[in-house]
Amino acid sequence: MAIDFALVLVLATVITGVIWGVDALFFRSQRVREAARNGPDEPVRDPVIVDYARSFFPIILIVLIVRSFLYEPFRIPSSSMMPTLLVGDFIFVNKWVYGLRLPVVNTTIVPLGEPERGDVLVFKLPSDPHTNFIKRVIGLPGDRVRYYNKQLFINGRPIDIEINGPYTGPGPPGARIGVEHLEDAEHEVLVQPHGWSPNGEYLVPEGHYFMMGDNRGNSHDSRYADIGYIPEENLVGKAVRIWMNWDWTGKAPIWSRIGDRIH
Repeated sequence: MAIDFALVLVLATVITGVIWGVDALFFRSQRVREAARNGPDEPVRDPVIVDYARSFFPIILIVLIVRSFLYEPFRIPSSSMMPTLLVGDFIFVNKWVYGLRLPVVNTTIVPLGEPERGDVLVFKLPSDPHTNFIKRVIGLPGDRVRYYNKQLFINGRPIDIEINGPYTGPGPPGARIGVEHLEDAEHEVLVQPHGWSPNGEYLVPEGHYFMMGDNRGNSHDSRYADIGYIPEENLVGKAVRIWMNWDWTGKAPIWSRIGDRIH
């Protein structure tokens, strides 16, 4: 069972805040008077639960605000975004670039912008909102996206890929590295000449986005029916920077990736 960490934070903030607030309003003054009657040096003895609530409430509140409205950390568990993101990358996701959203319900309260083609986004899987995916925005609302024989078309226009030779990083043997030009955005993709990729043509509905991984031959994305188009309300934020790399499989961290900007 997946744990909704945002819900846990909200509940913890409410519970500690209520305990601290109710005690401060109705009970602590009585303990202060009792301590004063026992002498000027008598300390005020708060219940343990109140002491913990007063200590943890501001910390939990700060974490909730930062995680809900500013930045949230994520870990990359799969190779679907290679070569842009590797297994074991820890990234920061900007939560406010497209608007401020309420935690848990993910409702936009202050719209600030919209995703652009080429952005790398974290989103909640429509079929399982507790599962987060990360892919690149390929199709905007109203776009017609076609993927055939490893060639991407957007609104009938083929998208250029400049092949820069063999891929030398961790990943499938025989893969080649390419630079894809999505209008004003450029990013690297992994091309597997002998791999299979699903073909199809897709018309992106209004209020939805078509997402694809940079490792086109090994990405479970909007080309598959169980993923499909991603509604705007499922967007979590824009991936902006790598802050650590460690895949926990016995390999050493790749220190050179720390601080890299995500393009």
